[in-house]
Amino acid sequence: MTIACFIRYEIDPFQRDAFKEYAENWGRIIPRCGGDLVGYFLPHEGTNNIAWGLIAFDSLAAYEAYRSRLKADREGRENFGFAQARRLILREERTFVETVEGTFRIPVASPGRRT
Repeated sequence: MTIACFIRYEIDPFQRDAFKEYAENWGRIIPRCGGDLVGYFLPHEGTNNIAWGLIAFDSLAAYEAYRSRLKADREGRENFGFAQARRLILREERTFVETVEGTFRIPVASPGRRT
């Protein structure tokens, strides 16, 4: 079973670029610590203060091991510190969801190819 940690961020809309930097940093850190980073998502149109992150794990035990490695990671601690110092995240919510088998990371079909 794959689970995903769905993170909803309320961000300071005037610090969108700082949040982008914060998210890009996780692009190096999360995979190194054992998370399968699906991606971070910034507001594009409409609501301007909500962003998301999605990280997949094989199990809750794998997530707990990842969290331990993340706490020990120097760059991870620095990235958390960056967000705190800039006060760019106003609120953060985490929800754990189970993937529906047969729907997760389905590759794009080639044009003209029948599926």
